[in-house]
Amino acid sequence: MTHFVDIGALDDVPKQGARVVKTAQGCIAVFRTADDQVFALDDRCPHKGGPLSEGIVHGSSVTCPLHNWVFEMNSGEAQGADEGHVRTYPIRVEHGRILISAGLMARRVA
Repeated sequence: MTHFVDIGALDDVPKQGARVVKTAQGCIAVFRTADDQVFALDDRCPHKGGPLSEGIVHGSSVTCPLHNWVFEMNSGEAQGADEGHVRTYPIRVEHGRILISAGLMARRVA
């Protein structure tokens, strides 16, 4: 069974914006779409290391602020001609609170 931890209120993340959660594994970008969907991805573009949390959210995608790579937030896959992948994390909203997988946040990369 997956355990989740509360990381804040949905209203703490602006619509079409992001906030960063610092974990033992590194920084995770938590995104909110215009229709209140939430997504969690590594906050680092695999292309040049750009902070995805500073990117532009459009639909269920985010565009890296450095070189305009576009990532589908559901899968973490780069779109178009770009090739790459960003790790995603289980996340959900309950009663206006954002919950993220506790297990994935605790793991360390070898």
